[in-house]
Amino acid sequence: MILETLSSLGGWAWVVVGVVLLALELVVPGGVLVWLGVAGIVTGLASLFQPIGLPFQFLLFGGLSLVLIAGWLRYQKGRTVPTDRPYLNRRADQLMGQVATLDEAIVNGSGRLGLGDTIWRIAGPDLPAGHRVRIIGAEGATLRVEPVDAG
Repeated sequence: MILETLSSLGGWAWVVVGVVLLALELVVPGGVLVWLGVAGIVTGLASLFQPIGLPFQFLLFGGLSLVLIAGWLRYQKGRTVPTDRPYLNRRADQLMGQVATLDEAIVNGSGRLGLGDTIWRIAGPDLPAGHRVRIIGAEGATLRVEPVDAG
């Protein structure tokens, strides 16, 4: 029954489906429905200007959908969006290269270091309290440190 209705409406059914998919993209954003809608409209226009059988219409719609979505995903993957806050949600990366003074000694390769309003776990060679260290890396929430030479 649905296929009979689609074939009786011809290409207009595809155009309507395409417009509905484009409208749904406004409600459910994500980028995929746009390309399904475009594929539907192109399929409808193709079947309006050139008589195409219903199986080929579905094949054209499916193929166009896959090509358009794959192309969009490939374009998005290679695109980087510049930001004015590159270290947002990467607090440990903000601290790389900073020099600080140990509040507590590093014992058995681990200790704690206060930076700003946060106390960080640190890992590095055993050092006494008051020694200066440089942050050289991070492993999760633990900062890797090395001693800073006094000279």
